[in-house]
Amino acid sequence: MLELLSIVLPVFVIFSIGFIWQKVIGFDTQSLSTMALYLMSPFLVFRTFYETTLTKTYGYMLVYTLVLCFTLIAFVYAVSFIKKYNMRETCGMILSSAFMNNGNYGTPVALFAFGAAGLDYAVVLMVIQQLVMCTVGIYYAAKGSPENDGVSSAIRAVVRMPILYGAIAGVLFQQLDIKIGGSIAEALDLVADSAIPTIMIILGMQLAKISLRNVQVEKLTYSLLLKLFVSPAIAYVITLFLPIDPMLKSIMILMAAMPSAANTTMYALQFGTEPDFVSSATLVSTLLSLITLPVLLAILL
Repeated sequence: MLELLSIVLPVFVIFSIGFIWQKVIGFDTQSLSTMALYLMSPFLVFRTFYETTLTKTYGYMLVYTLVLCFTLIAFVYAVSFIKKYNMRETCGMILSSAFMNNGNYGTPVALFAFGAAGLDYAVVLMVIQQLVMCTVGIYYAAKGSPENDGVSSAIRAVVRMPILYGAIAGVLFQQLDIKIGGSIAEALDLVADSAIPTIMIILGMQLAKISLRNVQVEKLTYSLLLKLFVSPAIAYVITLFLPIDPMLKSIMILMAAMPSAANTTMYALQFGTEPDFVSSATLVSTLLSLITLPVLLAILL
């Protein structure tokens, strides 16, 4: 338990930096999130796809990620239908329930639990998850926006996102064996390396602007149940049908149990899709994961 806390502590330190300085100074989080989303993240995604070698395992991981994501979305739609949530509330729940933080959080936990081999699997899952988030995630963020004018508007928002083109360019550069070196590679690394901590700081800033008292407890409870309990259960069922080794199965289940993804808070803020609710779900699910993840690890290991 103490070793796990030592791994996730840096994440909370970065959250705290944004949280404290937002309270002290009061930044324009909308402009900062636009910068991170449109300027910095595409470089991170490009580098990830450029440096990751495509293998047969990608296919199984892609199937797992898509089935898990859309099954969770189906659960959200079912809950929303029963509770009569509007489209904005439904999209906010999707952002907080269907996407997990398997990059900044899940990757180090996989390294701690399964060693270097586990880290390799976790990095591939992170790449695929990032691609799903910057397409499906942005689609629902745009669909739940107050300015949304239908499905066509959400699709246009996805097409306009430079993250998608960063991923495509990264795959093309790798497959065509186009080398990037020298000062260009250094510049790429500088921007890519700064993307994740910037996103985490922005999340901390957004958390500083909300009060949990203003969040609908019932809706938050449904989101947390889906993210921390239903999601790993679904992942377990999916792995029963995939011809993969036991370690990868365990890592898939572990990744599914990660708290809500920090990136979805940025998307929610960018498009105005329940940003306070999505931020609260990210915060509370991250705190609760300090209890749920050690229990799950005890079962998997």
